[in-house]
Amino acid sequence: MHFSSVLLLFVGGEIVDLVLQTGPVAKTVLLLLIAFSVLSWAVILSKWRLIRRARGQSGRFVRAFRKAQRMQDVASVAEQFRPSPLVGVFEGAVEEFRRQMGMTGGIHNLVAIQRAMQVASSEEITRLERNVPWLAITGAVTPFIGLFGTVWGIIDAFHGLGTAGAATLRAVAPGISEALVTTAAGLAAAIPAVIAYNLIIGSIREMASRNDDFTLEMLNLVERQTVERQQAPPVTEARR
Repeated sequence: MHFSSVLLLFVGGEIVDLVLQTGPVAKTVLLLLIAFSVLSWAVILSKWRLIRRARGQSGRFVRAFRKAQRMQDVASVAEQFRPSPLVGVFEGAVEEFRRQMGMTGGIHNLVAIQRAMQVASSEEITRLERNVPWLAITGAVTPFIGLFGTVWGIIDAFHGLGTAGAATLRAVAPGISEALVTTAAGLAAAIPAVIAYNLIIGSIREMASRNDDFTLEMLNLVERQTVERQQAPPVTEARR
């Protein structure tokens, strides 16, 4: 067997032995940290898949939007670009556009369309941010939970040292090493959560900025269609 494999097995076995030798409080702390870690990794993987798909679909949707000449051309195929947040922004604009067209037969308030898109953008970003705060909670709390387990273990080790009456490092070292396992476990749970939180929040902010840019493009399209409708000759005159 390769030396690195032997070393890995030895280190892994040592850690398992330390965990098995810990007291009930330390085991409870370790179970709690494992629960935090499992939940945070579930959030990380699900959000990373969602953001990757949303980013790819957003690029495809923007290309389709820029090729289209009319809003109706995009509206018929927009749903296939989910989960891109741009689809929600576009649908918010289309809904307000149709509402104004149904009431007055024309577009009379571009600001209302802009507000509808801003509301839709906020809803889409909120959807992307759902469960992400759990990563911040994990990164902030788990080191202290691990530290609590360590402090408790050290107290227990020194209490046992005083009871035994043997004031030597050899007598207290096993208890302290067992106690430090919880600190290591707390850091192992916190570090990936903190890194993932910052990366995910950065990606969501990028998408929010992309929503703002798309809002401006959408307003330009609405304004062009409004001008075209105003300049188009009436149907009755065209027939004459």
